[in-house]
Amino acid sequence: MIGSLRWLVAGSSGLLTMLAVVTVLAGPARADVDGFALGDSVMLGAQWVLHHRGFEVDAQKSRQAGAGPSVLRKQGSGLQSAVVVHLGTNGVFPAETCDRLVDQVGTKRTLFLVTVKVPRSWERSNNRTIRDCATRFDNVRIVDWNLEATRHPEWLYDDGVHLRPEGAKAFARLISRAVRSAQDQQDQQGQQGDVPR
Repeated sequence: MIGSLRWLVAGSSGLLTMLAVVTVLAGPARADVDGFALGDSVMLGAQWVLHHRGFEVDAQKSRQAGAGPSVLRKQGSGLQSAVVVHLGTNGVFPAETCDRLVDQVGTKRTLFLVTVKVPRSWERSNNRTIRDCATRFDNVRIVDWNLEATRHPEWLYDDGVHLRPEGAKAFARLISRAVRSAQDQQDQQGQQGDVPR
């Protein structure tokens, strides 16, 4: 929706006239992807950027990894073809959670698991579980936030977890590029399949 507000200010002598037009845009200016993003407080910090890039976002403070499958189940058949999950910041990410996430996503969608950057004892094991999940299922891809955030500590607040504004943009950009790249690859494969031989 596009709305506009116009002000006309005239000086008392009538010699000064100023017209200012402010245009307000509601919703994303452009959508890079059509996806669903599920996460915790880290993703909550990038919600506005992800929304701008075309994602529907369900992010909640202190969300545990085990809560993810039920959130996806509630989406039902309306779940988008690209599903991004960033969980594991607040505790252990069990291997069975991966299985349950994949069950909810199904075989026709792609699941993008985002690695975690959290200075806690479970960071390494959670990222190992996330990476192992991608090796076990053909429709699971990894988005390596841990690698990018390690390279750019300035993107994070002093807790080493939550996103500064530049970090929020980088987080959303990384996810969006991964999803767009996978969708472009699928489109190309589909087009090749349509070519008569």
